[in-house]
Amino acid sequence: MTATDARTQKLFGDRKIAPALPALTPAAELALLARMLHREGYDDHLAGHITYKQPDGTFLVNPFGLTWDELRASDVMHMDADGTLLDGPWTITPAITLHVELHRARHDVGVAVHNHPRWSTIFADLQRTPEVYDQTSATYSGEVALFDDYSGSVDQVENARAAVEAIGSADVALLANHGILVLAQNPAMAFLRASSFEWRCRQAWHVEAVGKGVPLRPEVQESFGAYFVDNPFPGLFEAMARREIRVDPSVLD
Repeated sequence: MTATDARTQKLFGDRKIAPALPALTPAAELALLARMLHREGYDDHLAGHITYKQPDGTFLVNPFGLTWDELRASDVMHMDADGTLLDGPWTITPAITLHVELHRARHDVGVAVHNHPRWSTIFADLQRTPEVYDQTSATYSGEVALFDDYSGSVDQVENARAAVEAIGSADVALLANHGILVLAQNPAMAFLRASSFEWRCRQAWHVEAVGKGVPLRPEVQESFGAYFVDNPFPGLFEAMARREIRVDPSVLD
């Protein structure tokens, strides 16, 4: 039993909390993650890339020319640790250099998500980490790194390595004048961190526009977020995945 399973059993006993998902291939998990995040605002046209580390040290990655809301399992590309295409029907973005350098430095990362969602990118442009004003925003209470030098595209090795160095051990990073990078052990954690941080940025923008917002106390943020350091929110990934499958079952094709 995983830690997440144990926590869920403690909360709900032996009762199921929702219908089970069908068996998912790793490619289907990546396709679902892309569609789920597109719905959360990770929708900057053809921008953005997701890498999903496999047990053999290779990676699944979304193709360059498809938007995240049209991705299907059969569209997912397969590359080696150097970013070289192994299999798949389409192409891999030249900007995959950022992911290649990241995974070389961070062997703990199973899934890396990069895009330019609107609210997170505002704070990347401000070069400022948003305050935590509510419970959902506190879901990720870890370090937020800031790479504060935009000197060109991360398809250049030097720029990619500089970004990775600035990220350090953080699992969320704002890339100044560019976008966001979210790191996790698995797709469920990647969705939780990416979606809740985008929420945090949106809420901070609106609260600060009104003025006189009161952030959560640091100890409350840390206490609430502590559970989600290693555990996804019970049932969240599955619920959002079921929604995408209902809307378009071809995501699993």
